[in-house]
Amino acid sequence: MKLDYRFRDPALAELALTHRSIGKPNNERLEFLGDALLGAVVAEMLYEAHPRASEGELSRLRAQLVNGQALAVIARELELGEELKLGPGELKSGGFRRDSILADAFEALVAAVYLDGGFDACRGTVRGLFEARVAALPQSSKDAKTRLQEWLQGRGLPLPSYELKASHGEDHAKVFEVVCVIAEPATLQAEASGPSRRAAEQDAAESVLAQLAVLPR
Repeated sequence: MKLDYRFRDPALAELALTHRSIGKPNNERLEFLGDALLGAVVAEMLYEAHPRASEGELSRLRAQLVNGQALAVIARELELGEELKLGPGELKSGGFRRDSILADAFEALVAAVYLDGGFDACRGTVRGLFEARVAALPQSSKDAKTRLQEWLQGRGLPLPSYELKASHGEDHAKVFEVVCVIAEPATLQAEASGPSRRAAEQDAAESVLAQLAVLPR
């Protein structure tokens, strides 16, 4: 494991990398705590780095950085898959390569650092892992649909398509479900729902941008 932190209590690190397929104890409770800690520290970093961004823009940027695929990329960089403790079924099915398991283990590891060394140690570790990622985000207030369109146009790729899948609810509280699809550089799609078709399309576009961010280069 390539984490730049030395545990005083190695049992915490071991627990963080123990999947529920092993039985109990496992990393589910640590995952819950780590999710909250990770969200708080990344939110602080974005707040500092984007002083003019709105609450919605900050939320979208955070979602781009801490979604399951993005966290799985970090877990692979730290070589967590090689350290995971999995039950026979998960081992056989290649669970050590699965994004969801890797992302959960990374969140649990963040919590383990917090319990082992306190909040300052946790904050420093997370900031070290996310500093370059936050710096690489565009300093832009453009909405997600515009950014996705410009990203594709800049590479000469086909524009995204948006399809309304369903709408339901009373007129004053309607919910729209939309899917955004792109064909290149890989076939990607994301579904989202919102109080308007435009809001749902924006969230779907943001999810596709997050997927593009973690594609192999």
